[in-house]
Amino acid sequence: MFLEKRYLTLLVFAVCISAHAQYTEVINSNRPGVSRSAFSVGTNVVQFEAGPFTVKEEHTPLKYNVEGFGVDFAARYGLLFPQLEINLEGSYQNDTKTDFRSSISNEVKRSNFKHVTLGAKYLIYDPYKNREDNASLYSYHANKRFQWSSLIPAVAVYVGANFDSKDNPYTAPGVEGFSPKVMIATQNNFSSGWVFIMNFSKDRIGSDDSDFQYILTLTKAISEQWVLFGETQGIKSDFYADNLFRFGGAYLWSKNFQLDTALTFNTKDTPSVFGVNPGVSYRLDFHKDPSIDNGTSAEATAERRANKKRKKKKDNKDLELP
Repeated sequence: MFLEKRYLTLLVFAVCISAHAQYTEVINSNRPGVSRSAFSVGTNVVQFEAGPFTVKEEHTPLKYNVEGFGVDFAARYGLLFPQLEINLEGSYQNDTKTDFRSSISNEVKRSNFKHVTLGAKYLIYDPYKNREDNASLYSYHANKRFQWSSLIPAVAVYVGANFDSKDNPYTAPGVEGFSPKVMIATQNNFSSGWVFIMNFSKDRIGSDDSDFQYILTLTKAISEQWVLFGETQGIKSDFYADNLFRFGGAYLWSKNFQLDTALTFNTKDTPSVFGVNPGVSYRLDFHKDPSIDNGTSAEATAERRANKKRKKKKDNKDLELP
């Protein structure tokens, strides 16, 4: 039970602790949503995130539907600096597209990577870096209070390169080879375990399938090991436009392993979208924090303060004795 409560404290304040160092005691995954945190996984941490998904799309005006499955995957690594993360992300899909425009339905089986992107993310602004609030990490009431400074977000920039194969059924005709991607990610850590993330990205720049996307994600830790989230994603390009919604949650199995699930849907019929997205996240933790060794970590500082208060109380009681 003590271990579970420890996970809760670490889970709720993981991003707050990362203000002093990107590394957190428990896994900090981008799943189950598709937005990207402003913070890295921490130096010398290797993290894998993956999940299968179902595909069900119906395009009423064009009279076709798509049914199939796929898998999202990501590998993340904290390199050289606490603020820097390199990552490889992608999505593979296998489906059947059925065309009902003629009296005889026409089925086409398709499979390919919807995207494969190698990139790097760097935290350029951390509003928590020099904030002297270590004690609040261990104060329930302090963390219940709203702080105006929490309205200032952490900000990270991302630069990546996509690779699209020739004749990919999931991209616009003629799109192939490498194309750049850029993104700005912001993150607000509010009291009581609320986290708000915003992503603004421009993808496949310079190609006929270039798009602009925004993603807004709100996350809430509700118990020792459970987290709920809601998310909206807007996509705008000449090839495809949509507004997707996701709802779901994550379960902290251990400090290095997370299970999650989400539902994805939209509100239009060009096409309509519905998908189920379970997943897992796992990290290999090779991080070594020098601050822990010299006793200057937040946890060590709080422990020293608590010991000092206990000693002071004991000394006062001794003085009161006849």
